[in-house]
Amino acid sequence: MTVNVLRLITQHGMFLLLTYGGRVGISLGNALPCLSCPYISGCGGYCYLMAMQSNVWGFAMPLADIWSARGLEALYYLGLFALLAALLSKFWCGWICPFGLIQDWLSLLRKKLGIREAQLSWRNRDRLKPIKYILLAYLIIVPLLIAHAGLSPDFGLPFCQICPAKPIMPLFAGITRHLALDFTNSITLVFSILSVGIAAGMLVGMFFKDRFFCMFCPMLVLIHVLKKISPVRFEKAVDGCVGCGNCHRLCPVDIRDVHEQRTQKDVLSEDCMLCLTCSESCPQDEVLTVKFFKWPLFSSSGNYVARPFSKGKPLHDHNK
Repeated sequence: MTVNVLRLITQHGMFLLLTYGGRVGISLGNALPCLSCPYISGCGGYCYLMAMQSNVWGFAMPLADIWSARGLEALYYLGLFALLAALLSKFWCGWICPFGLIQDWLSLLRKKLGIREAQLSWRNRDRLKPIKYILLAYLIIVPLLIAHAGLSPDFGLPFCQICPAKPIMPLFAGITRHLALDFTNSITLVFSILSVGIAAGMLVGMFFKDRFFCMFCPMLVLIHVLKKISPVRFEKAVDGCVGCGNCHRLCPVDIRDVHEQRTQKDVLSEDCMLCLTCSESCPQDEVLTVKFFKWPLFSSSGNYVARPFSKGKPLHDHNK
């Protein structure tokens, strides 16, 4: 069994657990470091971004209220999120996130139809990078404005209101109401139009570009902040790299840092989702290694790369 197959099995298992687990009494809490949407009735746990927005909104005076019941609850969820995010790092993105799997389904459909992946120039990718930081600031600042500046509560949960997961993921539970426009007032109407419009645009983007939404996901920023305290390490033995470029060419999110790094061994970049495609495709023994604390989980190997070719097919085909 290849790492890619193991990842697909894990992704589908986690999709079932997080989408339908609540229907059989499973609850993994409200602080998960992945886009498991709380708008799914009967989900098995949901995204910390909703709890984060709610907690920020809930403080009339954050410093004064920090030791109140509401404040302690916020600290609990923050601590739980930090623990979970640090423990598994970007494995949440590449192996667990249900919305990530939906993106991978769309990419697979594109490949089955024989449609080439859209390419973005590095200049355009660099221009898009700040969006995830802007969205993170947005989901914090708007609730603070509600608490301190009298902004209408209709602006509550501002990120959830425009997150493409909100109208898309509930469809897998037979819930279609989040596709409808909300005419309660002008604010809810604008948000519902934005929600459906952004979801439609993201579906198109995710079809033509692998993991398109991940370029904008603020969860990536939060997980990456905890990188230094995480036991998960992704390391490169730079002296053993021959510069073949497989890691760059086959990366689903076009990360070039692994290929270009020539001095430092840490190659876990902000946009990496630890899918391990680069490690699978590296032909040099133990040049790319993922570790948990000091224990290797998977290392690149020439024999591993050569195995599929002996059966007459390449290791991966991203149809780029």
